[in-house]
Amino acid sequence: MIAQELLNPKSIVVVGASGDTHKPGGSVLKNLINSNFKGEIYTVNPKETEVQGIKCFAKVDDLPQVDCAIIAIAAKYCPATVNTLAFEKGTKGFIIVSAGFGEENEQGAEFERQIVETINKVGGSLIGPNCTGFLNRNYCGAFDAPIPTLDPHGVDFITGSGATAVFIKEYGITNGLTFNSVWAVGNSAQVGIEDVLEHLDTTFDPETSSRVIMLYMEKVGNPQKLLKHSRSLINKGCHIAAIKSGGSAAGSRAASSHTGALATDDAVVDALFRKAGIVRCHNRQELTTVCAIFMHPEVKGKNVAVITHAGGPAVMLTDVLSNGGMDVPHIEGPKADELLAKLFPGSSVGNPIDFLATGTAEQLGHIIDACENDFDNIDCMCVIFGSPGLFPNWEVYEVLNEKMKTCRKPIFPILPSIINVKDEINDFINNKGRINFPEECIFGNALCKIYNTPKPQPENVELPKVDVARIRKVVDNCENGYIGPDEIYEMLDAAGIAQKQIRVVDQKQQALDFANEVGYPLVMKVVGPLHKSDVGGVTLNVRDIETVDKEFDRLMAIPETYAVEMYPMLDGTEVYIGAIRDEKFGHQVFFGLGGIFIEVLKDVQNAIAPITACEAKDMLGKLRGYKILEGVRGQQPVNIDIYAEQVARVSALVMAAPEIAEMDLNPLLGNPKNVVAVDARIRIEK
Repeated sequence: MIAQELLNPKSIVVVGASGDTHKPGGSVLKNLINSNFKGEIYTVNPKETEVQGIKCFAKVDDLPQVDCAIIAIAAKYCPATVNTLAFEKGTKGFIIVSAGFGEENEQGAEFERQIVETINKVGGSLIGPNCTGFLNRNYCGAFDAPIPTLDPHGVDFITGSGATAVFIKEYGITNGLTFNSVWAVGNSAQVGIEDVLEHLDTTFDPETSSRVIMLYMEKVGNPQKLLKHSRSLINKGCHIAAIKSGGSAAGSRAASSHTGALATDDAVVDALFRKAGIVRCHNRQELTTVCAIFMHPEVKGKNVAVITHAGGPAVMLTDVLSNGGMDVPHIEGPKADELLAKLFPGSSVGNPIDFLATGTAEQLGHIIDACENDFDNIDCMCVIFGSPGLFPNWEVYEVLNEKMKTCRKPIFPILPSIINVKDEINDFINNKGRINFPEECIFGNALCKIYNTPKPQPENVELPKVDVARIRKVVDNCENGYIGPDEIYEMLDAAGIAQKQIRVVDQKQQALDFANEVGYPLVMKVVGPLHKSDVGGVTLNVRDIETVDKEFDRLMAIPETYAVEMYPMLDGTEVYIGAIRDEKFGHQVFFGLGGIFIEVLKDVQNAIAPITACEAKDMLGKLRGYKILEGVRGQQPVNIDIYAEQVARVSALVMAAPEIAEMDLNPLLGNPKNVVAVDARIRIEK
């Protein structure tokens, strides 16, 4: 719970206040004075008696009782200052903008620990340290600029980087994006991004709360908390977009399996955001554009009308939308003919709807009305309208504004002439309260991102039934490390995962007996070496007893081999399922095209457990090689329902056995009748 003294204080002190507004202690005081704050303001500076017209105290000991403190002094003085404020002055809201804490050295980290311990004892809340501050509609406790005009329907912005927040605000404000609150949590010593989400969730009011949340994060401190409250907020009608930076490097885990090589930090963040329903963005333009789209009515389908008076931008936008999975459907019929008759000769209404450079505001109104009322295959409208500088656009933007008030279908204004008609655009943004999307392709990509982001996965899902008791017995009797074939067979069988009929032999007579028992063709593989193909440890299509005899001797002679695995040769398309455990995120399950090319093509999907068969089936459809699974050039298709079921069973297995650190089923052979695990490796780490 975030303290009310931070959110809505009746009194605020700026410790380290300055008359120099180029310093944090001066700028934060100026911003506080100029904000909507109606309570008492105090300042502390031993060298001053008055700062920016506010009476100044020499030290915090001299202060009256005060709800909230904004601290801009050297890190080494902060613990004692916080101690006095918390225990003697009743302060429970703290914003520490000073640097020199855990981001710098161990001594700074110790200062942080002392401060958090003190604030926790009084039930207070801390933003920072090493941050630009906090602002909401009650007051501004931040030293940076620009300070946006706050709007109850604006964006709640939570960021781990103050400098990045500045640049995001600048770009957003320029194009008309409004804000409700800005939380620059800095080092997140006590209150982090996940804690703010929890606050927004637990205090959510459908009448008064903002519906759009923007995140910039450089780490995910508590994935389960992020998932829980993001899912809850989105299910309440909110929208969340986020940048998670710093994901280009692979995780530090040892990649001793195919899954380990695939399980990068970025992959697990993608999986987390997808499960939560968060739209993941990768730059400031994308983030602010996605949030700006969220500020409009929700797009209910994928069919877009592109309305333009300039051909080039419309073609580029159409390409982006089409390539991103949305449609710009053809418009035709009597209603289209009626619309075309209202436009100048040379216009076209097939979609894009081009009403030429000479098109008028009245014609734009006719086009929007037709898209709203006459064309059922249109879900939203994008209006591209700029100016070559020959005439003003006041009437056009007035019509656009009025239609946006009355139309049920969302209308997105793309106004690219930010110099030629800057006065009209400024009026559109600042006086009419609208948002501009100045670049059509950035807008198109953002709209596709929203369309392609799934709704949050349910918190409680029904997984396939597995024999938990058998699974636990195997795990409890295993040592850490890769388990043997017998244990693997038992564990997969208990999970209901189809396997080849297998025999592990270490005597030649056992190999000969198995061949006579099951027939031919057979596969023979070494047991022991990690990468069997690399050491020549796999023999396929064994068709007679003489080959069994000869290959047994050859395989057993390969270093590290202690047995030979034998099973009937199966046919089908090679697919893959793997799982890996992350200390913070839990288990990820990967699935896609398998075999020896898995790490080259990396055509896999991944999700955080638990995963239902329905979720897996939907994600399989997003594979680049999905056509291969459907069957090409006479190849038999893979039974997608059975494959998705096997993915869900692996999910259930790792939920029953969290000690599974890494797991590869590669390949499984899939055909129309079944999907069978041919090779498996499981590593236990208790």
